[in-house]
Order: sequence, then C-alpha cells, then structure tokens
Amino acid sequence: MTLRKLKIRSLLILLVVGIYSCGPSSTEENLGEELSEVLDVVIEDNSLNDSEKADGWMLLFDGETMDGWRAFNGEELPESWVVEDGAMKALGTGGDIGGDIVFGPMEFEEFELEFTWKIEEGGNSGVMYHVVEDPKYKAPYETGPEYQVIDQLGFPDPLEKWQSLAADYAMYEPNFEGVVKPAMEWNTSRIIFTNEGASYWLNGKQTVEFVPYSEDWTTRRNSGKWDQFPDYAISKSGLISLQDHGAEAWFKNIKIRKL
Repeated sequence: MTLRKLKIRSLLILLVVGIYSCGPSSTEENLGEELSEVLDVVIEDNSLNDSEKADGWMLLFDGETMDGWRAFNGEELPESWVVEDGAMKALGTGGDIGGDIVFGPMEFEEFELEFTWKIEEGGNSGVMYHVVEDPKYKAPYETGPEYQVIDQLGFPDPLEKWQSLAADYAMYEPNFEGVVKPAMEWNTSRIIFTNEGASYWLNGKQTVEFVPYSEDWTTRRNSGKWDQFPDYAISKSGLISLQDHGAEAWFKNIKIRKL
C-alpha cells in the first residue's frame, strides 16, 4: 500500500468511527459494511479526483511513462531518469551539469505545484520553475528559482540555512521545524507562486513566504549569490524542472494548476 493510500485510508477510518461514536448505536456488522465501502474510496498515486479536475489541476506524470519530460536544452529524456514503482527516479549520474529534466509541453507563470518525493541518504536535488532554455545556459538553476530538496538530517557537509530543505534556494531561509523526515521517506511538498505572494510548503507546514519582485526580494536577488547568473529569476514564466544533482531521488504525484 502506498503512503498516500495509507494516510487517506486512516483518515477515513477515523471519520467513520467518529460518526458512529456520536450517532445512533449500530451493530458491528453494519459498521464493518460501512468501513468497507469507505475504504474503497481511495486516491491512487499519480491520479486526480473529480474535485481536483474541476479546480483545474493537471498531472505532469502518469506513473507509467515520462511523456512530456526531456533533457534541459535537449529533445530526448536522459538515460539517468527512469520510472520505478510508479515514481520518476533520478539515478544520480547527472552531477552538477547535464542530468536535469524539464516538462516541455508548456510554461507556467502563476501556479500551484504539488509533488511527493524521497531522496537517498546524503542526497541533494531540487525542483525549479520559470526555467528558460537557451544554449547559453548550462543548467536550469541559472534562470529558475529552486525549491530545495535535500537530506537535511544526513547530508555529509554542514548546511547553511539558505541551502536547507524547503528553502527558496539562496533567497529565503526555511522554517522546517517538526516536519523533517529521514532519507528514503516520502514527503509532500507544495509551491504556490503568484506575483502578489509566494510560499513553499513541506509535509503540511509553510516553510517560506515572500513577495516576488518586491524590494526585499530584489535586495536578496542582487546580494551577490547570483552574480555569476545575471538572468536568474528575470523571467516571470517558464518551464518546471527536476534536478539530478548526483543523488538518487524519486518524484511522484506531480500535479499543477494555473492561478
């Protein structure tokens, strides 16, 4: 059973038990029948329910193929990415340059993005947006802001706060207290981005909040970290990108809606 199914199933059980404990008495047989019916209503990984579809969500991964994904500045999917047990897996052979992928069919400006991920012990990866392709750029991080994905507990080197899990990398430091999981456990992350305000989330907790293109944002962007990449975060729209940064990493339940 997947983690997503398990969580939903547990919540449904609690809901039904709560209803019966507050309502009229019922036989164990009736309660069992009701639980059986509720447990059939589970959300499969890499799928959308009717409410999500009505709200404009779309899947970027169907759990079986990597249709739509390709190498950054390329036409084909790198060999360093495969589908494994319903997840997109980075094999960790990409290094700093050359292993990152983008969802090529469309660009996004204001959006809400949700994804489930896990990473190997000591691993480092990331999810970027507003990525611009051009031969003059060697990697997505030269143009696209990054939601930092990293083994916060097991990374072999000391991490600065701006390098830490669920940070807006090198821009806004995260508050992840109470929601960090060990390597190889699944996490749920979210990016909400509008020109009026943006936030990153990890396992239900907001980790950063900022106003894009504000005076504070501009000061941070021009503080020196991005001097080598003068086009960082200049574009207000672009591609979604996943990073192979030399570690095995898995991604699933990748869904997005335009805002």
